Amino acid sequence: LGRFGWKAGNPDVMQQSAGALNQDMGITNMVFPEESSYGQIQYDGRADEPEISDSLLYSIAFYMRTLAVPAARHRDRPEVTEGRTIFKNLGCVSCHRQKLHTGTDVAFPPVSNQDIYPYTDLLLHDMGPGLADHRPEFRADGSEWRTSPLWGIGLTRIVNGHTNFLHDGRARSLEEAILWHGGEAASAVQKFTQLNSRDRQKLLSFLNSL
Repeated sequence: LGRFGWKAGNPDVMQQSAGALNQDMGITNMVFPEESSYGQIQYDGRADEPEISDSLLYSIAFYMRTLAVPAARHRDRPEVTEGRTIFKNLGCVSCHRQKLHTGTDVAFPPVSNQDIYPYTDLLLHDMGPGLADHRPEFRADGSEWRTSPLWGIGLTRIVNGHTNFLHDGRARSLEEAILWHGGEAASAVQKFTQLNSRDRQKLLSFLNSL
């Protein structure tokens, strides 16, 4: 099991980047040298692989690894600090862990041994039949998903121009995304539904501050 992708199918940023090039854009590379259509009727059969140089692939992976994370905002506002407490009390932190510590990377020391605050455990969890896509990936079954990081989630509308969440964009808001949680998160969702409107808004204020 890896740490990247909706189902933790990729072990590092290099493979995640190479897989996106190959599967999403049809660009072969040193990691995935075969066309994604190999063995199918639309396969072109041309000997023109890889279609991207190793140096460009390394540059893309380097860019992804060093891309800055948006800074949290309004952290000292009362509604945000109270929302953070509600987030913890609901049990969300059991999967959306606030802090992780990076390992040692001798190839790129600046990212080594850093405290980061992604709000994820980078692990797979059974999210119940409601979110199941019935498409296993490696050891992840159809209802298992890697915990999505929450850092930067409050800037989704500004950056992407929408507020569609979850793997297929079915949730039109953070509140809908929470309500779609099931399986291991069912108890947290139940507690969320019991919050009054004021506490719900505090929780959403905290999430939007990330």
